[in-house]
Amino acid sequence: MTASSRETKAAHIRHILETEGDAVSTNTQGFNDGRYESVAKLEDYEALKDEARAIKEDAIERLPSLLSQLRETVEENGGTLYVADDAADANDYVRNVVSEADGERVVKSKSMTSEEMELNEALSEDDVDVVETDLGEWVLQVADEAPSHIVAPAIHKSREAIAELFTERFDPDEPLETAEDLTMFARRKLAEKITAADVGVTGANFVAADSGTMALVTSEGNARKTVTATDTHVAVAGVEKVVPTVEDLHPFVELIGRSGTGQDITSYVSLLTPPVDSPTLDFEADELGPADDREFHLVLIDNGRMAMRDDEDLRETLYCIRCSACSNSCANFQQVGGHAFGGETYSGGIATGWEAGVEGLDTAGEFNDLCTGCSRCVNACPVGIDIPWINTAVRDRVNRDGETDLDWLVEGLTPDEEPGGVSLQKRLFGNFATLARLGSATAPVSNWLADNPVSRRVLERVAGVDRRRALPAFRRETLRAWMADRPPVPNPEREVVLFPDLYTNHVQVERGKAAVRALEALGVAVRLADVSASGRAPLSQGMVATARDHAESVANDLLAHVDAGRDVVVIEPSDHALFQREYEKLLDEKRYERLRANSYEILEYVYGCLENGADADALRDGAGEEIAYHSHCQQRTLGVERYTEAVLEELGFDVVTSDVECCGMAGSFGYKQEYYDVSMAVGSELEAQFTTADTDERTVVASGTSCEEQLDDLLGRSPKHPVELLTPVVRTERVSGEPGA
Repeated sequence: MTASSRETKAAHIRHILETEGDAVSTNTQGFNDGRYESVAKLEDYEALKDEARAIKEDAIERLPSLLSQLRETVEENGGTLYVADDAADANDYVRNVVSEADGERVVKSKSMTSEEMELNEALSEDDVDVVETDLGEWVLQVADEAPSHIVAPAIHKSREAIAELFTERFDPDEPLETAEDLTMFARRKLAEKITAADVGVTGANFVAADSGTMALVTSEGNARKTVTATDTHVAVAGVEKVVPTVEDLHPFVELIGRSGTGQDITSYVSLLTPPVDSPTLDFEADELGPADDREFHLVLIDNGRMAMRDDEDLRETLYCIRCSACSNSCANFQQVGGHAFGGETYSGGIATGWEAGVEGLDTAGEFNDLCTGCSRCVNACPVGIDIPWINTAVRDRVNRDGETDLDWLVEGLTPDEEPGGVSLQKRLFGNFATLARLGSATAPVSNWLADNPVSRRVLERVAGVDRRRALPAFRRETLRAWMADRPPVPNPEREVVLFPDLYTNHVQVERGKAAVRALEALGVAVRLADVSASGRAPLSQGMVATARDHAESVANDLLAHVDAGRDVVVIEPSDHALFQREYEKLLDEKRYERLRANSYEILEYVYGCLENGADADALRDGAGEEIAYHSHCQQRTLGVERYTEAVLEELGFDVVTSDVECCGMAGSFGYKQEYYDVSMAVGSELEAQFTTADTDERTVVASGTSCEEQLDDLLGRSPKHPVELLTPVVRTERVSGEPGA
């Protein structure tokens, strides 16, 4: 990406933040809060998700045979099934159906697949009047705008904006002021269109192969009107929407509304086995006709899906049930919506997989970097799709698809395993291990040079590192150097290997020292791992080969300690999450499982020590000290943030915990010129929580490196890592033979 294109992208994002951000934020966060409330009512939410995922896994595995079975059932019911190779093929088929029906007007209920096909445009070429009947889709059709959300396409528009649009376009007799006014006005307008339509087009959330039954999950019921008011019904859907049986619909009906809009059940759940047996309707003559006159066509589209099915990294995309939970739970999407975080058709976290599969890498690459890999969407997804990995894998392909004029110079001369096409910005952040080593070796000169105004302008221009963001200050004395001569703990209760991540070793050395002191105070002997580069930095840039190389080095080192009976303790939550989650993609199964089972986040480990008899009096007495605590997003995904809160409260600290799930920094994301404004917009919610009357004077505490950096920038109050609160003030370090400091 050139400096000019970065500036253009940054300007576009600022425009979206200013014009659509408030509406998108209010609505998506409302949906997300509703999801929490709704799923809490389920007896066993996780079991229901597991059941839904198992059905989708089975359906995609058996998809060719299910399509054959579905063809038989649809034809037995009196309908026709057409499997289209691509969008053009599908459009041609639908155009022929409309033509044979002498169709002059087509009414449609909401369908993402028809958006993907650009069906409206195709029918318009035949002078067919196409009318969207879903309120949100109709608003956008009137406004001539693209959807901004999978479920709520007009989520970026306020009530006032819609009222202004309708007034301008239709000049209503009465002013449209309330939501009810707008809805009733739209209802009257659409009723006129529906009763005069010749062909109805719907989507299908699910199609049961055993019976041909379609499930339509909607908020307004216009799908039913579209089907019954017209004699010819065309349903369009992706081939991945097929499930084996009607019984398989149960978990999806339970989950889709809760996951998407926070409703216990969506307003309308329609199970149709077309052609439906209701009489045909002649609105002009006000007469009923025979049901036998109804015609039904099910058009299933491949358009890259079968290739995705055979793609190890993209396959899980086909499990998607289009609920939008990934969008609603994503802090970045909450700020900019699908007009920034989306492609030709799909938006949000899962959009990368869809757009890469059906449109190509160029389209996916336009917005892919807005996924920061925070993993909030993983727990939100009702079928447990590993969306961050899909985004990472596509990012890797985009990197490898790129070319630069200096490929010949880059390859082999850079300290990574990547081809020459990786952008300078990504290569810079992906090789943070090299920067950290050089930074510490030459500190404080390196810090002065990096923070020089001239250097910052050059860095922004060349690599897109925003000059408004403070850079990390490297420490001359690393944690590894500090530990070199540290004497062993006499008669330890247990022994651990501490993973000194790059920031702990080179930048935030004090939190590393505090971790060592806290563990030693609890009778734990501490060794440092010989490696510091976990692979998180290159993985975040889509540099998968480099990340895998780092993972192999880490596993070789840490598993030797595991073999020796030592537990692995990790300070940085994003690295702990790497060991627990992403290493599954980077290591062989056996080594991944061993490392996952034997690694612990630092406060999780302290909690375990205290629960197993370690003396809490060896740690600092909080004595009611008031702290404002923010946990890392990946801690929350793993469910380990509760250990930090429990330890701090046990030691007597007065803890107020933020309920903001993402600080907005997300590692390198907050440094990048094109995303700095999004980062700060996300962070503003955390800032608001930590500047109230109750929190403004509290000590700010955060578990993650990114969180600490963001809070420092937002508040001007230097945060601490929670482990820094645990150890008594150290006056002198102990020497050999003396009790622990």
